[in-house]
Amino acid sequence: MKEKAVIIGGGLSGSLLAICLAKRGLDVELYERRNDMRTGKTEAGRSINLALSTRGIEALKKVGLAGQVLNDAIPMNGRQMHSRTGELTNQPYGKEGQFINSVSRAGLNLKLIQLAGEYPNVKMFFNCKCTDANLKNNTATILKEDGTEVQVSGDVMFGTDGAFSAIRSEMQKTNRFNYSQTYENYGYKELEIAPGKDGSFQMEKNALHIWPRGEFMMIALPNPEGSFTCTLFLGYEGTNSFANLKDEASVLNFFNTYFADAVPMMPDLVKDFMENPIGNLVTVRCNPWVINRFALVGDAAHAIIPFYGQGMNCSFEDVKDLDDLIEQHYPNWDIILDEYQKARIINANAIADLACKNFVEMRDLVGRHEFMKFKHIEHDLCDLYPEHFKSQYELVTFNTTPYSYAQAQGGKNENLIQYIIENGLDEQLDNKALIEPLFQKFK
Repeated sequence: MKEKAVIIGGGLSGSLLAICLAKRGLDVELYERRNDMRTGKTEAGRSINLALSTRGIEALKKVGLAGQVLNDAIPMNGRQMHSRTGELTNQPYGKEGQFINSVSRAGLNLKLIQLAGEYPNVKMFFNCKCTDANLKNNTATILKEDGTEVQVSGDVMFGTDGAFSAIRSEMQKTNRFNYSQTYENYGYKELEIAPGKDGSFQMEKNALHIWPRGEFMMIALPNPEGSFTCTLFLGYEGTNSFANLKDEASVLNFFNTYFADAVPMMPDLVKDFMENPIGNLVTVRCNPWVINRFALVGDAAHAIIPFYGQGMNCSFEDVKDLDDLIEQHYPNWDIILDEYQKARIINANAIADLACKNFVEMRDLVGRHEFMKFKHIEHDLCDLYPEHFKSQYELVTFNTTPYSYAQAQGGKNENLIQYIIENGLDEQLDNKALIEPLFQKFK
């Protein structure tokens, strides 16, 4: 008899996992609290555009979707910073030909749900909320749209139900379960830069745009139809905060003061600001991810703030690594799930740390002379010594090396570049006899 897997949560990681398990021959039941996206009903105003990079692409290759998703994506070669006076500064993400991809969260989730629906061994149930789980007997309680409750069970159970996971909530009641939930003092609100009258892009198409303002910032990612999805990251309280932006006049004054070059491109600014909800920024860490035959995947295990562009990529890598382990060890779920959490927890914690650090970089440091000098040296070292030096960003974004390694190497890179600056070597970077010994010194 076929084994059955139950997946609680039909977001990005849950729908990808459903496809992978179906391809392995398991019967899959997926339960999602929201509407079926295939009906065209989706939530608006809550989603930051996604930056798809190497880790996510490798996971999508497993289910044959990488090409289709990339065809609809827009490459972003680097950051374009907007000063308060409208001056533009560019920072490439990596070497020539390296870029991240702007994709729609809803569009990608829809593609995954559609593909999962093509497998006869996948059954999907929508408007179904998980309210309880029994970790000992592999069951979960599902509240259906009509108010009735059903018990569902499987040979293996996966919680892919996001940062506020019902499955993780049950795990938290068990002995020696470590859990932390940390909110930033910032929220975010989604806005839009409209296409030009002829449907053209009103800003550089192939860039992630940043308006760094020290204590707050706005970013914008391109969409295929010529618009940009903007996200304002702003404190809840204080002089410049959501608390003080309550009417049309205050919103317009704030944006004209700090984002004047963007305002003419945002005809629905006030309407979007007033109607779209404020999202929270939360980091979730927990350990273990596995109890008996229940396992957490994606944000349910490791929600991170979006400032390294790795939330989805990390979740997809969870699924990819889990699928690799199933290929190696199936049907021994004890080994599969144990190896899965051993491999992933340390790396999820590392990228969570890096995302928090990158928040400060994006909102404050990217416009500073000292930071620009650091990035210039880093970029030159990558170009001049590709066998010896890789930036932390390159290791995170354009590789599949463990996040924990990228974090450690990034610290060594910072020490190396600081040494170069302090000793006045930044004008002699092409002097191999002088520079190459430093890679060993800071190895």
